[in-house]
Amino acid sequence: MPLQPCPICQKPVAPRPENTSQPFCSRRCRAVDLGRWLGEEYRVPDRQADEREDEMPSDGSDRGHDA
Repeated sequence: MPLQPCPICQKPVAPRPENTSQPFCSRRCRAVDLGRWLGEEYRVPDRQADEREDEMPSDGSDRGHDA
């Protein structure tokens, strides 16, 4: 079975017993990933917000303006 790539640098990742930073290749890549989460580069989708947007009228609809 081939080694999985690191999600940050794409280097092969050693299995868990040899690498405590799994699924990253190193502590550095693990820290980079944490920094991206803290810097809000990654976001978990909000399904409720998507549903609310679907219910809202689009820009081209009538919003009660007099003609």
